[in-house]
Amino acid sequence: MAVVKTLPTHAIVQAAYPRTVTERDEVGMAVGKAIDTALSHMSHEFRESRRPTLAATHRLAAQTLDEELADADLRLTPEAREQELTRVAGVLQAFRRSEVMGLARPRSRMILINEQVGVYAQPDYWDGRARFYEMKSYRAVPIPPDVRLQVQLFQCAFPGFSAFLACFDRHSVPVTATIESIPPLGAAEMDEVLRLAHRTGIEIGTEKVLEYVDNPIVRYAIPT
Repeated sequence: MAVVKTLPTHAIVQAAYPRTVTERDEVGMAVGKAIDTALSHMSHEFRESRRPTLAATHRLAAQTLDEELADADLRLTPEAREQELTRVAGVLQAFRRSEVMGLARPRSRMILINEQVGVYAQPDYWDGRARFYEMKSYRAVPIPPDVRLQVQLFQCAFPGFSAFLACFDRHSVPVTATIESIPPLGAAEMDEVLRLAHRTGIEIGTEKVLEYVDNPIVRYAIPT
């Protein structure tokens, strides 16, 4: 049976753009997880023709934030926690008014390169036909290199789809929402991204039997 080296998109991004994670970063990641969980739930409920209330969604976000902080052994003062949850509430309201509301999260796909390296890729939302969206709860415009690489890998996994970066800046009062169209990958860009992914996968990927992969697979062949 064929064995491939597998890794998630974020592992490639972290390897390409390493940085020291501070306590502030960890708090930001906990807040981001709370926002992601709440928005995904709200969008799913809306898609199922149910009307999720902001209050119920906010409670889910608060619960998730507390769990993520506890898992990371982090403590916030009551004032700091309330400030973060106020920002979360602003993101929820902005998201509910956006074109992304009601969209589903696509199933993770595998980018299979030279039958050797498999990269799991899953953007935040898609319409199932022509568009996918990666969401950030901060303003990522102009697009930082790590976010650009992340989106480029998603473009490889979802060929033929238009890519969009949806930013709901929780640090802005009120929260600002921007949705940026990302240009399609050119041939040279795609080759560079695939080579980076292949090299990183060979170095740090985890072996998996290809026949056991049940994700949709998008195959690429690059010169070695």
